[in-house]
Amino acid sequence: MTDGESFIKICGITTEEDALLSVALGATAVGFVFAPSKRQVAPRSVADIIKRLPPEVLRVGVFKDEAPERVSQICSHIGINAVQLHGHETPAEAKWLAGRVPLVIKAFSAIDPRLADAGDFEVFALHVDAVEPGSGKTFDWSLLASVPRGERMILAGGLNPANVARAIETTGCFGVDVSTGVEKAPGHKDPIKLREFIDNASRAFERRKASPQTSGGRMPTRGRGPYDWQEDK
Repeated sequence: MTDGESFIKICGITTEEDALLSVALGATAVGFVFAPSKRQVAPRSVADIIKRLPPEVLRVGVFKDEAPERVSQICSHIGINAVQLHGHETPAEAKWLAGRVPLVIKAFSAIDPRLADAGDFEVFALHVDAVEPGSGKTFDWSLLASVPRGERMILAGGLNPANVARAIETTGCFGVDVSTGVEKAPGHKDPIKLREFIDNASRAFERRKASPQTSGGRMPTRGRGPYDWQEDK
């Protein structure tokens, strides 16, 4: 994947049906929550879902304050090829995982004071969410000014089919991540909302690709070069 391509992640996947539908509609990543949550899933269940997914789809495990060794073990056993860390993980722990998992994403709330120094984690991307992750609430996007320039930023927090295009155009984010905004109930996706969200996000990324000057100043990303997760299958 290169920085010019769209990164659209559907998170909180709990069923094979929702995973396959998300991919069929154009999602480039699906997320499975292993941290305590209404959408928490067991590794064994995720392993069965992953077997049905195309190899080019990014399979993201969401963890919070889990021992790095345990995170690595789960990923290697069930086929997770990216981790999203939502706790108080340190830069050292993130770097340790980066040597064992193809791709690492570090998540922060928009008001986390650590966000200004998030470049210390040296991860693939920074995930910026609302103050209450998973609440489905948006936040003041001006808070993103504290994200270090040049970092890939995945935007979350209250995104839905109606606002995702504006979010991409306003923030210049590298990618978007949604869960609540495309659900009919916690852990169960709404097919119509899924299609509208992915279509609207894809079109917004295509417009930005055609007119890079509208990217909100967040591109190009830090000079580590594009990352192609397919090379690490």
